Amino acid sequence: MDAARQQIRVTVGHDPIDVAPLVGEVARPDSGATVVFLGTVRDHSAAHTQVSHLEYEVFAELVEPKITEIIDDAARRWPILGAVVEHRSGTVNLGETSVAVVVSTAHRDDAFAAARFIIDELKSRAPIWKKEHWPGGSEWSPGS
Repeated sequence: MDAARQQIRVTVGHDPIDVAPLVGEVARPDSGATVVFLGTVRDHSAAHTQVSHLEYEVFAELVEPKITEIIDDAARRWPILGAVVEHRSGTVNLGETSVAVVVSTAHRDDAFAAARFIIDELKSRAPIWKKEHWPGGSEWSPGS
């Protein structure tokens, strides 16, 4: 796939994530599949039965280039037409989206596989740390 034809964007910041514009951003006439993954803050975790909110800290200078590198890795494996990743930093409350991965390809198998690869690699390689908060305490999560 010609990289100049791909729509690729990565943003990490404090603003809430609005998924509708992201879907439109990767829409193309040659795309037959768009997959959206939204990571949302839930009210519990493996370690705690009650979570009130999450706090994300990022290595600002490296996080967006690292996520772009992950998308580039995915584009070498699957024929991605467009990919947008947005991730929150700072405080993210229950029910809010903390990360969105939107991928378009010509066929659904490629879109699902690429989106899965991107979110899995982001969670293991991107310099993003998550702190869980609950009534009476908080701690950095061993997993993201």
